[in-house]
Amino acid sequence: MGLQRRLRPAAAFLLAGLLCAAGVLPSSGAAAADGTRGVRRPPGDSMNVLFIVSDDLRPVLGCYGDLVVKSPNIDQLALQSVVFQNAFAQQAVCAPSRVSFLTGRRPDTTRLYDFHSYWRAHVGNYSTLPQYFKENGYITMSVGKVFHPGVSSNHSDDYPYSWSVPPFHPSSEKYENTKVCRGKDGQLHANLLCPVDVAEMPEGTLPDIQSTEEAIRLLKMVKEKNSKFFLAVGYHKPHIPFRYPQEFLELYPLENITLAPDPDVPKGLPSVAYNPWMDIRRRDDVQALNISFPYGPIPEDFQRQIRQNYFASVSYLDMLVGKLLNALNDMGLSSNTIVVFTSDHGWSLGEHGEWAKYSNFDIATRVPLMFYVPGMTAPLSHPGDRNFPFIDLFTQVSTPLPQGKPKEMVELVSLFPTLAELAGLRVPPPCPVTSFQISLCTEGQSMVQYFPPTKGEHEKGRSEGEFHRPPVAFSQYPRPGDTPQPNSDLPLLKDIKVMGYSMRTDTYRCTLWLGFNPSNFSVDWNDIHAGEFYFAESDPNQDHNMYQSEKDSHFVKKLCRILEH
Repeated sequence: MGLQRRLRPAAAFLLAGLLCAAGVLPSSGAAAADGTRGVRRPPGDSMNVLFIVSDDLRPVLGCYGDLVVKSPNIDQLALQSVVFQNAFAQQAVCAPSRVSFLTGRRPDTTRLYDFHSYWRAHVGNYSTLPQYFKENGYITMSVGKVFHPGVSSNHSDDYPYSWSVPPFHPSSEKYENTKVCRGKDGQLHANLLCPVDVAEMPEGTLPDIQSTEEAIRLLKMVKEKNSKFFLAVGYHKPHIPFRYPQEFLELYPLENITLAPDPDVPKGLPSVAYNPWMDIRRRDDVQALNISFPYGPIPEDFQRQIRQNYFASVSYLDMLVGKLLNALNDMGLSSNTIVVFTSDHGWSLGEHGEWAKYSNFDIATRVPLMFYVPGMTAPLSHPGDRNFPFIDLFTQVSTPLPQGKPKEMVELVSLFPTLAELAGLRVPPPCPVTSFQISLCTEGQSMVQYFPPTKGEHEKGRSEGEFHRPPVAFSQYPRPGDTPQPNSDLPLLKDIKVMGYSMRTDTYRCTLWLGFNPSNFSVDWNDIHAGEFYFAESDPNQDHNMYQSEKDSHFVKKLCRILEH
């Protein structure tokens, strides 16, 4: 039985009880008999869903207060959405995170920590988010990287279970990691930094451009057929390599790019917590720098270039999202379509001397998350209304920023019940402690409880204690040992010896690195390899590990033990 399935709910309820006793949280209201807890249904009989998921996107967006990145189209969506300030992935790597939020189960229940197992074959025939909509009369469609391709989705993106039609993958994505980047020597390389002339690329295009075109084509199709739809669009960017139209680099002059605020490895960071960013090191342009393993820093000028190219990739993504939303608007679908925008996890840009994801830090686990629900987060639109006019980043980048973002800790594992509730479907029941043979249940909680009250609810009055408010978000990451190794970022299941379980509250993050047995998926809570503890207010960048602090050690370790209960 997966340990996290046994421990996580108890930890959440225990901490909620402690905070309630301290007067920090309201008590939760009673759930309805069917587990729906006061479902608020949006107006209309038929709400479509457009689910947009980016890859490796941390919340470097204007709507999250970032002053560098230009993201006016996503900011425009945020202005009409509920924007969650503290949303977290359950594991900071692609396949485990995507399987987790698409099944509504945590990694210890999917038992996927790498890329090499398929949950239906190895754990249980769990229903997925799109499958649930399909079974409720929706045409479900997948474009681009939604499930991670390969073994973890049965080499089929879980078709035909999850999708009504075979998923679409852009033909040009096979060139993502090939030698298509023109170097200073005039030769083609497989570089990390790869701004390109799109016309010179194989097939004269890029994967995310093709995905946007296909998504718009599918919207036209379902519009013509008047079909109720669930369309998932997965963008590759800003995932490495940073291959994007070179004009976006002009938005970010290198002289304006700063280093991370904490570019050095913290002195108190346990060696097991450090990820050596091997996927970065393997790129041709990074290999040429001859950086020592594992802690050798990237030269500062190249650090700035990485950050510059990441920001440019985000703006490229914003342009494509803008075109997709504009098409939704042009087809008159924005009045009856829920739009969700998120990412599978974050990405380090030099913080703690780290790059990429592969950790439990906020920078790797925190993601953007917003929900546009017509008639709930924004007024119902009428024919001719322009909810999402396309904004050209090169001529107009100023967009009013949203106000009143929910600050509660929420998790991507809660996407499944949230979208079910927003669409007016029955919310899947909470999973029992042992859920491996149960096809339909959720380990997340609907986030609709955090949405602003509708007009009707204002009139009726809604008590603060009507909904349970979980105060924590959990993540985890596996390691092959206590010191950085070439496979520390992506250990195979058989090589996992240590599992880092992490709990984020509004006041702190605690991570315990524990002995793990991959043969029976068990963890030994008496075998603590290392601990981390960071106070959110005084140490927002998580640079000062207080787990072994002489002053706070007893108090800190007591809080961290909540993970065990």
